[in-house]
Amino acid sequence: MSRKILLHIFFPLHLIIAQSHDQIQLANEYYQQGDLEKAKLLYEELAENPYNIQLISNNYLTLLKSTANYHGAEKFLESAIRKFPSNLQFQASLAAVYSEAGDLDKLENYMKNLRKESKANPFHLGILAQYFANEQLYNESIQFFKDSREARGNPTVHALELASLYRMINNKSAMIEEYLNYASESPNRLSYIKNLLQSFIQEDEDLDELEATLIKKMQEDPEDTKFAELLLWVELQRKNFYGAFVQARAIDKRNDQPGDRCMDIGQIALENKAYEDAEEIFEYVTKQYGDSRNYQYARKYWMESKEQKIKNTYPINQADIQELAGQYQLLYTELYPSQTSFDALRSKALLHAFYLDQIDIAARLLIDLVNNPRAGAQLISQSKLDLGDIYLLKGEPWEATLLYSQVEKAHKSHPLGYDAKLRNARLHYFTGNFALAKGHLDILKKNTTREISNDAISLGMLITDNTALDTTDAVMQEFANIELLIFQNKKAQANQRLSNMLEKYVHHSITDEVYWLKSKLELEAGNTDSAIGYLDKILTSYAYDILADDAAFKKAEIFEQQLKDVEQAKALYQQFLIKYPGSMYAAEARKRFRQLRGDFIN
Repeated sequence: MSRKILLHIFFPLHLIIAQSHDQIQLANEYYQQGDLEKAKLLYEELAENPYNIQLISNNYLTLLKSTANYHGAEKFLESAIRKFPSNLQFQASLAAVYSEAGDLDKLENYMKNLRKESKANPFHLGILAQYFANEQLYNESIQFFKDSREARGNPTVHALELASLYRMINNKSAMIEEYLNYASESPNRLSYIKNLLQSFIQEDEDLDELEATLIKKMQEDPEDTKFAELLLWVELQRKNFYGAFVQARAIDKRNDQPGDRCMDIGQIALENKAYEDAEEIFEYVTKQYGDSRNYQYARKYWMESKEQKIKNTYPINQADIQELAGQYQLLYTELYPSQTSFDALRSKALLHAFYLDQIDIAARLLIDLVNNPRAGAQLISQSKLDLGDIYLLKGEPWEATLLYSQVEKAHKSHPLGYDAKLRNARLHYFTGNFALAKGHLDILKKNTTREISNDAISLGMLITDNTALDTTDAVMQEFANIELLIFQNKKAQANQRLSNMLEKYVHHSITDEVYWLKSKLELEAGNTDSAIGYLDKILTSYAYDILADDAAFKKAEIFEQQLKDVEQAKALYQQFLIKYPGSMYAAEARKRFRQLRGDFIN
C-alpha cells in the first residue's frame, strides 16, 4: 500500500487540507520575498495534490515563466488540464506558455485543436477569447470571438470586445468596423460610440478611415440614419461645418423634419465663428421651411451670422452696417410682437451706438425696449446693460454704473448678474480704480460662466502684471484710458496714443499688450502690413509670453482671410501647430490648415 493511501487512511481529510493550506501560505511568502528556489520546491510538492492545483496556479505559473522554466510550466498545466478539464483558464494559460516560449508550431497546433474542440460551444469560445485577451494573446482572442460570433449566428455579438482588441493591435479600420457593428444594434448606442471614438481617434487619417467606412455603410443601407449621424459627427470633429450641414440636410429630409438638425449645425458653426457657413445654413432653413416652427429662429440667426461676418471683415464697411440696421428694422416689423422681433430691435440699437455713431437713436430704441413689458424680463435687463454702455460712450460713468448695479442686484447668481458685475469691473478699470476692479474680477473668476470667467481672468492678469512692480499706476491708467477710447469708437485717437506709449515706455511689461492693440487697430483700419508688423514684434520679443500664440494664430488668419495668400497661410498654420500644440487655437488651426490643403471639397 502506498504512502499517500496510508496518509488518507490515518489522517482525516480536513487535517490534510489544513496542512496544505499552511504550506501554500509558506510557499507564497517565499515567492513574495523573492526566495524563488524555496517557493518552487514547495509548489512542486503541493502540485502533486489535486486539491492544491487551483490554489497555487497563479503564483506558481508566474514563477516558472519568470525563470524561463517553460517546460515546467507546460508540464504543470497539462497535468492541471487532465485533472480539471472544464477549467478554461488553464487551457488559455497553456497557449500563453507556448507563445512566451517562442514555440509557435506547438501554439498553432494547440490552438487548432482547441478551436475544433470548442467550435460547437459558443459560450466556451467567448470565455476562452476573454482569457486569451487577459494573457495578451490578442490575435488568438480575436479568432475565438469571431468563432463565437459565427457559432451564435449573430454578426454583431462581441463587437465591443473585438473593437478593443483591434485597438490594442492598432488595427484602426477593423476597430472602426466593430464600433459601427455595435452602433447598428440600436440608435441609443450612438452617443456612447461617439464618446469612444472621441477618445481613440486622434489623427486626421483615422477620421478619413472612419469617413470612408461610414460612406460605404450608407451606400449599403441608405435608409439607416445612424451612419449619416456619425458622418455628421466626423465632419464636426474636423470643424467642417458645411460638410456637416450636407449630412444634416439629408437627415432632416429623411426624417421629415423642418430643418432641426440644420439648425443645430448652424448654431455650432456660429459659435465657432464660421460665419459664412452659418449664414448659408440659416438662409437655407429660412427659405426651405418658411412656414415651420424654425422660421423665426432661422431668420434671427441668419441676421446674426451676417452681422458677425460684416463686423469681422476689415475695414468694416459702413454701408453694410447701415443696410444691416435696415434689415433688422424689417425683421422687427415682420415678426412683431414676438421675442425675435424685440431681439432684432436691440441688435439694431447696438449697430447705431457702436458702428454708426448714432448714440441718440440707439438710446431711444433701448429705452423703448426697457419700457415695454412684452420684451420680457431678461431682454429688458440686457437692454439696461446696453444703456449703461451708451452712458459710458457719452462719458457718464456714474449713470452707467447705476444701471449695471441694478441688473446685478436683480440677477444674482445668474449669467446676467455676472455680466453686470464684469461691466462694473471694466468701468472701474477704465476710470483707474484698479483695486476695486480687481475685487470684482476675483469674484468672477469662480462660479460664473466660462466666457465671463475667462474675461475676468484676462483683465485681472493685465492689471496685476502691470501694476505689481510699479510704484504708481500711471502706465496702467494710460493704457486703460486708451482702451476706453477704443470702447468709445475713437480708434484713430487711441492708435496715436498707443504709439506715444511705445515711445515713452520702451521696455515696460505692458509693451506686448500695446503691440497687440496696435495690431488690432491697424487691421480694423485695413492696414494689414502694419498689423502683421506689430504681431511680428510680439513673436520676436515676447515669444514665450501669454500673447505669443494669439499673435501667431492671428498672423496666419490675416494671410488667409485678408491677404488671400493660401500658401503662406497654410505654412503659418502648420508652423503654429508645431510650435503651439497645446494652444486653445490648435483645433481651429488644424481645421484651417486642412481646408487650405483641400481636404474638405464639397
